[in-house]
This record gives sequence, structure tokens and C-alpha cells, in this order.
Amino acid sequence: MWLCVVAGELKKLLTAETGLQPGEQRLIFRGKERENGDYLDMCGVKDRSKVILMEDPSSRERRAIEMRRNAKIQTAHRAISDVSMEVDKLAEQVSAIEKSISNGTKVPEVQITTLIEMLMRQAIKLDGIAAEGDASAQKNLQGKRVQKCVETLDVLKISNGKVKPVIVTTKWETFDPPPTTAHWEFFD
Repeated sequence: MWLCVVAGELKKLLTAETGLQPGEQRLIFRGKERENGDYLDMCGVKDRSKVILMEDPSSRERRAIEMRRNAKIQTAHRAISDVSMEVDKLAEQVSAIEKSISNGTKVPEVQITTLIEMLMRQAIKLDGIAAEGDASAQKNLQGKRVQKCVETLDVLKISNGKVKPVIVTTKWETFDPPPTTAHWEFFD
């Protein structure tokens, strides 16, 4: 059975049983670790020989590091997604203001300024997110969206200042009450 079996092949067979990848396994025979290219029969392994399989201690550390890294990536994705949803809402408000001004309606300047401040808060949140890889690309995309909205609002603020407000006046007419007569006639 052990004739011409390579230690690396045995590790592959044991992956299903142990859940450990071949690189995470160590095969020990007669107190010595056997390398992937070692032929087990050449090492003296025969039927009923005792071969010890151990988990490589460094693989545990690598898995723990990988799990922490994945948790950080997921946290970054969630934080960026939260900012993205908020930016979506604020972008709708920017569009509404843009539509109002293009229709000739003057918008209170405080409304534009408040919206710029809200967008800048989202930019600060984005800046505080540690991201790498795909999350970094998403972070940059959201940052550009915020910047575009703020730039649009800056232009709208100028346009809004040029809008002549429509003033509706009503000329009220007043009527004098009919004169009262001080003279009363009495009938008997």
C-alpha cells in the first residue's frame, strides 16, 4: 500500500478527513518530519507503521491573522455602505435644490449650507475608515460622489444668489363704511 506514495499525496488524501490543507499538515515518522517529496516506502513506512499527522502551528497563526484581516475588511465594507446610503439621501436633496433653482425658485441659503455641512460629515466618516483592496476602491468612489455633490451645491449657491425672488403682492382695496346718520326719525 505504501509503495511509491509521496508524503505530499498522503497529505492531500488526509485533507478531507482533517479539514487541514496540505500546507497546514506535518507528517512525522520515526521522530522526523517528512517533506512533501519524500517517498514513504524509502523512509521505511510499511503497512501498520505509525505515522503522526500534526497541524503546523504556524498555520493556526496564519488563519487567525486571515480571520482578523477579513473582519477588518467586512467592517470597512459595512461602514462604507452606511456612508453610501446617507450620501444617496443627500444626493436626492441636492437634485431637488438643483431642480428648484433651475425652475427659478430661490432656495434659502441656509438650506444649501446645511446640506454642504452634512455632506462634509460623510466625507469625514469616509476619511476615518481604514480600507484596503476593493473596500479602498469603494471608499474612493464614495469620496468622489461627496465631492461632486459639494461642488454642485457651491455652483447652485452662486446661481441661487442670482435668482430674483418672485414677489406676489396684492393691492388691497378698502371701503369706507356708509355714513351714519345722527338724525333719527321717530314715528308715533
